[in-house]
Amino acid sequence: MSRQRLLILITVVLFFLGLVGTGGYRRHQRQAQQSSPRQAYPWEKFIRLNGYWNGVGNLVPFKDYVPEQQSNATAPEPERKHDATSGATPPFDPVAFNPYPEYDSYDYLEAHSPMQKCFLDEAETMSPPDIYAYPGVPQNMTAPFFGSYKELGLAEDVCWERFGRFAPYGYGYDHRDGGVGLSDKSERAGSERVYQMMAGGTDWRKVNWGRAQEACTKKNKARFEPQADPKKKRVSRQAYILRTWTGYRYDDHQLLTIRAMINELNIKSGGEYDVHLLVHVKDTSIPIWTDADIYQQTLEENVPEEFWGIATLWSEQLMRLYYPEPFPDNFDNPSQHPVHSVYRSAHFALQWFSQEHPEYDYYWNWEMDLRYTGHYYEFNDKVANWARKQPRKGMWERSARYYIPEKHGSWADFARMVEEETNLSQESPIWGPTVFPNNGMLTSPAENFPPRSYADDKYEWGVGEEADLITFNPLFDPTKTNWVFRNDINGYTLDAAAPPRRVAIITVSRLSKRLLDYMHNETYQMRHSMFPEMWPPSCALHHGLKGVYAPHPVFFDRNWDLDYMDQVFNRPKKVEDSVFGWGEHNQLGSSFYYNSGFSGQLWRRWFGYKENNEGGSMAEVSGSGRMCLRSTLFHPIKFERGPTD
Repeated sequence: MSRQRLLILITVVLFFLGLVGTGGYRRHQRQAQQSSPRQAYPWEKFIRLNGYWNGVGNLVPFKDYVPEQQSNATAPEPERKHDATSGATPPFDPVAFNPYPEYDSYDYLEAHSPMQKCFLDEAETMSPPDIYAYPGVPQNMTAPFFGSYKELGLAEDVCWERFGRFAPYGYGYDHRDGGVGLSDKSERAGSERVYQMMAGGTDWRKVNWGRAQEACTKKNKARFEPQADPKKKRVSRQAYILRTWTGYRYDDHQLLTIRAMINELNIKSGGEYDVHLLVHVKDTSIPIWTDADIYQQTLEENVPEEFWGIATLWSEQLMRLYYPEPFPDNFDNPSQHPVHSVYRSAHFALQWFSQEHPEYDYYWNWEMDLRYTGHYYEFNDKVANWARKQPRKGMWERSARYYIPEKHGSWADFARMVEEETNLSQESPIWGPTVFPNNGMLTSPAENFPPRSYADDKYEWGVGEEADLITFNPLFDPTKTNWVFRNDINGYTLDAAAPPRRVAIITVSRLSKRLLDYMHNETYQMRHSMFPEMWPPSCALHHGLKGVYAPHPVFFDRNWDLDYMDQVFNRPKKVEDSVFGWGEHNQLGSSFYYNSGFSGQLWRRWFGYKENNEGGSMAEVSGSGRMCLRSTLFHPIKFERGPTD
């Protein structure tokens, strides 16, 4: 090597080392700045709750259950049998959980066509499995702060541990037998009873979900068609849509969840639901809409084989063709993303899907980082039933608030309180389609105009009417917050104020075909659109459709003062304090929000993993056994595996 080349090499090396050193120093400075103590949020000063970690060894009948928030901290723990190697033995056995209608009953068959039993395989030798819950609750288990099992009609007297919930889908037995393993180091006292009731596990490698769903629907076709006999009720068809993408990693835990969804929603119900994977192809250069071979190759490279038959691909480029530019008169675009990006218009693909699949009455928009400890059919069915019973009077106003039973009392008490607050406010209640200055709107349906005045209605209008929109966080007015995307609105005239609108954080929801048709036509014909969490609620608001927030149980990691909680979540003093904006830090300790930290901690420890150096198999064995939680909807779960010890 020449001397000149050597000098150049030395200079380059020294320069590189200088960059590395400077970068390391800057990183150290940033870390030093970030590690400086900040002032604690007020909610962080509340006492941590620990009843979540009470396990199956602490089970008591629900009539004897006392929530942690009401318990005497010095009260003795329930007596329990304990094995130093396997853990605390549950005091009673789990039972098969069956939330379905009595399909063989006289009453059901009087009102409906018979339900034909479905199977997992073409030969009809593989029956769909049951799942198992414990008929009780761990003593001093923490109670939810928001929402109510009783109000929604969900079973409040059972709890779920990981074997009863997921062993039927492969948890706890080897891949060689068609399972997923995962339980090698698990505390498992009493779990053998689940396997005895299962009478052998299902070999999930042999299941083709697309074929199984299609066969189940075909077998039960008569239930979903208009009935010639007026005494027979048509059963609604529903699509359950999982929003996934190319490159998504389907962990074994995710396989358990998707299998549970399909089995419980479709196979066991006789085809009432179809589960779909709506797969976002991120590479917009792949012509999935013109080349069948490329479409199939892309699908097979990005989706596990057992789900190939339930997957549908889409891309942003396809949406540009389906909803072509222009989308004029944008009020604000804080993200700076184009309108067709999934970040700003995830609803485009859902609208498109509903036009491609008009056979469904309702569409559940579900995210891949949701998890549920309970039975999917029970949750969906009870939520829909509850929403159907809700009157339209005060509907939007009730749905704008969190329901805190220990603070607000019964749902009837809560409804009266909201009506009183509405009457005392300077704002008119929402009653039918919303009128505002615009540059062209679709005509709202005649049946959505009130049959009488707001004052004359006795909470009658809307009762028995299916909800067009069901959300799982409140439907709030973004003008009363500093939520960053509140003005991301397209297509409405800039010569007037922004249109009235509502938002539900997290796009998870159930939408009717009618609502999706309005969303599609407003987008296609009028070029109207908004940020994804704002568009379905706002479209429902504009056209007088029925939209409700379902008060499902939500837990917190600390023992909040209820008056303070009500003030923070329902009555912020100024827009900057709203929990849907700068005040969203108040949601970090909850089990359900877009940025909750507690949800992941609770879910992973329920699966037996250590979190923040707490929990794990040794803690379960030496304590009250594995966790047993009541039915709980978690979001977000960004990862599921963790150390066992």
